Amino acid sequence: MTGVNEFGTELADFRRRVGELKSARALPDTESQSTLDAALFELQHAADVLWPRYEELIAAGRRGTDQTDGREPQVLRALFQRLPVPVVLLDRDAVVRRMNTAASELFGIGAGYASGRSLTGSLAHSARAAFRSQVAAVARDEGSRSLRVHLLRPPYTEAPESRELRVTLSTLRTPGSQRGAVLAVFQLVAHTVPSVLSSGRSGHSGGGQTGPAPTLPEMTRHAELLDLVDDMAAELLVSASAEEAVGRAAAVLHRRFADWVVVDRRCVSGILRRSEVLAPAGAEEIREAVAAQNPAEVPVVIDAAERGAETLLVRPEDSEALGRDAMGAPVLARAEVSSLLCVPLVAPPGPPGREGRTGRRAEGPALGALTLLRSGGRNAIGLAEAGVVDRMARHLALALGRFERAGTETAESVAENASESA
Repeated sequence: MTGVNEFGTELADFRRRVGELKSARALPDTESQSTLDAALFELQHAADVLWPRYEELIAAGRRGTDQTDGREPQVLRALFQRLPVPVVLLDRDAVVRRMNTAASELFGIGAGYASGRSLTGSLAHSARAAFRSQVAAVARDEGSRSLRVHLLRPPYTEAPESRELRVTLSTLRTPGSQRGAVLAVFQLVAHTVPSVLSSGRSGHSGGGQTGPAPTLPEMTRHAELLDLVDDMAAELLVSASAEEAVGRAAAVLHRRFADWVVVDRRCVSGILRRSEVLAPAGAEEIREAVAAQNPAEVPVVIDAAERGAETLLVRPEDSEALGRDAMGAPVLARAEVSSLLCVPLVAPPGPPGREGRTGRRAEGPALGALTLLRSGGRNAIGLAEAGVVDRMARHLALALGRFERAGTETAESVAENASESA
């Protein structure tokens, strides 16, 4: 265990130096450049010294040269997870092979969920191509690289500089692996820490980290969702028309659940029309572009309205999922979407309670589609939240169906009275 002890001492010194650099962030701006230079030096030290030493210890353990009780690999994996800087192991396609705890907190996703997925989904669209290209170059043994990237844009009220990262890429040959890996070390450039760091792991969606009992944030979120369903039902009950029901339903979901709320309805002729678009403050230009879209040209809306299919995308890679605006730009990229949920507006074929248990859908096309979007700085939409939205969409479809039937009955009554008078 001598090698492990020495490595632990070196790692402890490294953690101490990182703590000093964190404290130095409070220095005046004139001193910030030297602090950043020192931080980058420490990152390079982690890539060039600490990680090779980690490799040597693993190799020595596999050769049996170090007489231990067989627990060194577990100890080294624990050390990797506790590194004080965000570290990610990538393949040549920027797909995550391993992510430590600090990186999981930085990107707002669970390490188990991120494994096997492309890391570019957590970056701004403008940075993805450059990051993927540099990772491929490092994987080809063309030397270490360093570049700046950006996280997905935080909510519009936050400072934009809080999403800038410095990433250092180095080639890594893991023991026993035929394929090389790329070691990516991340460091926040700005002094403002994004909200995703303060959210903690309890608010992550898709991470698969569940405990034996719900935590306080989980219980709070569950209560918030119940309030959301209750408010939705109340708004639909007091609505006097289909247009009012759509407006009230969208207002309930806006900001409290999603940054964007888009409702598409099928008119009497069967054509889909965009009925409601609610956007974040400061996104009026993008909102006008979304409102001017033809729903029949939006893939996720067509899947929902024509085939009754639900779509949940987290860190979506397909920039065409929300179609394009009038200028040909992908709407998903312009809106900086981090997660997307699109559900059909379909009334149940039988009693509402029975449909809720069996999950059966009505025959024929849906009455429309409900699309909810969240921006980059917000927790992604989870499966439990998607289930709640599915119920609210069913309630909205019931209300729209009731108004549609009432309008048909009124028209038939007027025609019958006119025929009798004639």
